[in-house]
Amino acid sequence: MTSATVEATSQGVGQLSVFVIGDGRMGTIVRELVEADASLRLAGIVGVDTKEELRTCAPAADVAIDFSHKDMLPLVEAYVERTGSALVSGVTGYTEDELARVRALGEKAPVIHSANYSLGVAVLRRLAAQAAVALSEFDIEITETHHNQKADAPSGTAKLLLDAVNPDGEYIPVYGREGMCGKRDPREIGVHALRGGTVAGTHTVHFFGPDEEVELTHRATSRRIFASGAVAAAKRLVACETGFYTFDELMFE
Repeated sequence: MTSATVEATSQGVGQLSVFVIGDGRMGTIVRELVEADASLRLAGIVGVDTKEELRTCAPAADVAIDFSHKDMLPLVEAYVERTGSALVSGVTGYTEDELARVRALGEKAPVIHSANYSLGVAVLRRLAAQAAVALSEFDIEITETHHNQKADAPSGTAKLLLDAVNPDGEYIPVYGREGMCGKRDPREIGVHALRGGTVAGTHTVHFFGPDEEVELTHRATSRRIFASGAVAAAKRLVACETGFYTFDELMFE
């Protein structure tokens, strides 16, 4: 298959049709998972070279899975508005305004967006939120490590974890420190990005207290776990009513 939109060659009875947006590493893995799943049918795939097809002729599907690029958001919006297909969005790097536009698509179709579709990360997020309450007097820091090709920092998962430990925005995020920055403000949370090699993703939430430290860590050894989680979310999303959903809501509630 090429990056151009491809029509499925079979119409399996009872299969869910899946349209894949993005033909990079993640999109390729999603396509492979869909093709290997007897309950799913690949409706098509679109990449950078054929992205304009989203606006005009990309086929409707039960659900679209998007691991493309933030700059393709206008085309993804046009696709959902034209077809009414459910949308599983795994694009990272969105601004708050862009995320608001993704949420607004929930008025047209069932939509979910998550920076990380790993079930393990979803559990880590819950544990971190609980620990932040129980260890409210501890200093909190977040570190994340990714491969040297990752374009955005901090990672979307790090931002998810920051929201988990700082749900009310009472703490001030500090993205790295340098120079004579003075003693640590007890109301700040440091967020630090490391880049190197082929690391799929490691995230740690640190809780520093008097004479003790608690660390909650998730390590991904392959991007495949994120694609698998997105496909699992897609299967559940198609049964939902129009609206915007979180990964936690879809998988745990």
